[in-house]
Amino acid sequence: MTTRYFGQRIKRNEDPVLLSGRALFTDDVHLPDMLHVAFVRSDHAHGRIVSIDVEAAREREGVVAVYTAADLGDYWQPGPLLVPPPPIEGIVFNARTQVPLAKDKVRHVGEPIAMVVAESRYIAEDAVEDIFVEIEPLPAVVDMEKALEPDAPLIHEDLDSNLAAHVVQTKGDYEKAKAEADVVIRRRFYYNHGIAAAMENRGMVAHWDAKTQHLTMWDTTQAPIAIRNGLAAMLGLSTSQVRVIAPFIGGGFGPKIMMFYPEEVLIPWAAMKLNRPVKWIEDRRENFFATTHERDQIHWAEIALTKEGRILGVKDTFLHDTGAYDPYGLTVPINSQCTLLGCYDVPNYYSEFKAVFTNKTLVTPYRGAGRQHGVFVMERLLDIAARELGLDRNEIRRRNFIPPDKFPYNNEIIYQDFVPLVYDSGNYEPALNKALELIGYEQFVKEEQPRLRAEGKHVGIGVVAYVEGTGIGPYEGARVQIESNGMVNVATGIGTQGQGHFTSFAQVVADQLGVDVRKIRMVTGDTAEFHWGTGTFASRGAVVAGNAIHAAAAAVRQKILKLASQELEVAEEDLELGDGKVWVRGVPDTAIDLGTLAVKANPLRGAVKPGTEPGLEATAYFGPERGATANGVHAMIVEVDPETATVQIKRYVTVHDCGRVINPLILDGQIHGGIAQGIGNAFYERIIYDDNGQLLTASFMDYLIPTAMEVPPIEIDHVETPSPLNPLGTKGAGEAGAIPTGALFAQAIEDALAEYNLEIREIPLSPNRLFELIQEAKAKKGGA
Repeated sequence: MTTRYFGQRIKRNEDPVLLSGRALFTDDVHLPDMLHVAFVRSDHAHGRIVSIDVEAAREREGVVAVYTAADLGDYWQPGPLLVPPPPIEGIVFNARTQVPLAKDKVRHVGEPIAMVVAESRYIAEDAVEDIFVEIEPLPAVVDMEKALEPDAPLIHEDLDSNLAAHVVQTKGDYEKAKAEADVVIRRRFYYNHGIAAAMENRGMVAHWDAKTQHLTMWDTTQAPIAIRNGLAAMLGLSTSQVRVIAPFIGGGFGPKIMMFYPEEVLIPWAAMKLNRPVKWIEDRRENFFATTHERDQIHWAEIALTKEGRILGVKDTFLHDTGAYDPYGLTVPINSQCTLLGCYDVPNYYSEFKAVFTNKTLVTPYRGAGRQHGVFVMERLLDIAARELGLDRNEIRRRNFIPPDKFPYNNEIIYQDFVPLVYDSGNYEPALNKALELIGYEQFVKEEQPRLRAEGKHVGIGVVAYVEGTGIGPYEGARVQIESNGMVNVATGIGTQGQGHFTSFAQVVADQLGVDVRKIRMVTGDTAEFHWGTGTFASRGAVVAGNAIHAAAAAVRQKILKLASQELEVAEEDLELGDGKVWVRGVPDTAIDLGTLAVKANPLRGAVKPGTEPGLEATAYFGPERGATANGVHAMIVEVDPETATVQIKRYVTVHDCGRVINPLILDGQIHGGIAQGIGNAFYERIIYDDNGQLLTASFMDYLIPTAMEVPPIEIDHVETPSPLNPLGTKGAGEAGAIPTGALFAQAIEDALAEYNLEIREIPLSPNRLFELIQEAKAKKGGA
């Protein structure tokens, strides 16, 4: 009997070791004679290094070495540009990448200045206090708008301004559309800074074996193969001399795809220099300063419409805060620029942004990676337009959805994968209808809301739509192998940070080979097991690696059928696979188990036909021509207390379309996690810098993250529009939950506080900020 696994709600294979504490994380790596590292980090956001006195630290018992930039010699180099800018006509991009240790100048609080290596972390931390760094403070550049003023202090003095990039993209003729419009709406929107706050901070352990001339590093990275390649080049080694292992990781969310962090460059270098294993684990305070941030943008946007609510064009000009360096290129602002178009048929579009250097921690992608900003701007514009035109908020969206017969839909502007943004497939109205049905929209607005308002309660409902570009290239690969005991080994180059790869990938293989999903051993994130790939990011794992695994498994299936047809002397099409066996259809007694067949495929003696490949094994790669576009609709009911600005989420519904679903249980978990982070980003989490570039919210006492008390039960449903770009028909889903939540939150709160005529144009609100807005609205209402 053949069991089908694709599309089934199967519990995760990886959970037993995770839940029992038997999983390996980077901090679980303990090696004999291991040394530990602590860093001296800048207390100043901007300043010149006058002197560094490390003598007292070097004399402390248990300290093995202290390094500054001067000690690195030729190894001191700015890091590589991870993502070059896309080929957009007229683009301006000034690449300035981070350095291993600050030399001459510091550019953000927390930038590393010196590294202490000691027999224990305790000794290393004490020795950090022995080091005296004299810094001449310089004026800090914190405000994006002020950063571009002619007299602003220069963060990178080889440039004539703090401009990191300038990009203009257009579609059609916005000015012409504006001239023909019945109404034009203009607003300024602000989307604030945030951090990923992963449960596990960054960390790495490096071991250099001088006898075998081999370096092994355990790293909390989302891209182990790229880290291996880069380290080999930096350290003058062959890639075959470097093994990078990304074990289980307690949350990645994007910042752990960044490379190379200063610590990633320094730890293996120190291990080779000292010929001892070296370990560094980031503490929570460091995480606020040293791990990359995301989000900060200011938008000046306008939308031109007919009186019937049809979009004629959109114009958006914005500033993007890239922090002190820009090693990740323009991924985040390009995502904002492209995702703003959303699910809508926008014939004319003008978008211009400037990325700005500031004296803040680096900005790189964090779950959503700029898509939130674009969705927030478009969805807010539509909400405001609906009010001004007297339209229902859902109706204005319906009238502008891209119709199904227009796919593939070319938005014409260049996306982060360097090709024009083309939506491969979609059908948006069924998702909206299903979300409205699940949330009980009509009953709420006609019955429940009036009743509750009569009781003095402030309740509101929100409904927003979004798209998510997913599954971008360049490629991923996989190897599938059947062993002599019937077990199946699968190796792929991407890492795993909780996405359920050990299960969903196994389901893809199980269906091809007819084996039990629990008899498949997955290996991810180990460069010794698989040598080529790009990494886990941009909601691409199931699409790119999943299809590579599917291709490799399909090739092994063909080998099974070919060999079995020879053994059983029947045609391949007369064979069936299931339960780890292959047999002649209708004749179960002919079954041969796959382990036996694997032995026959690798004979130790005898002649074989020319061209025969040994074993039941195959390696395959998959690279899409462009990304696959997922979409969805979120709906939410909230209750707001205007006296205290507390918000209770009463219901949360999401309908998501990510093509064919491999495992609905895992998919639901991904969406749950994204929504939890989206709620945090919408109402709780806020990074605050003062005018001197000092981070004022550098602990969980000040930086609020939602708990199980704040995240409501989430109701999820799916529609499936398979992608035509890959054999599995899959689209990504990793960031979907987080993308529309800010816009949804704003709409629902406005609806709850309708009597105050509140218009929310910023995210996150924070309880304090919402209280301020309510008080301002009350004062304006009282003075009217």
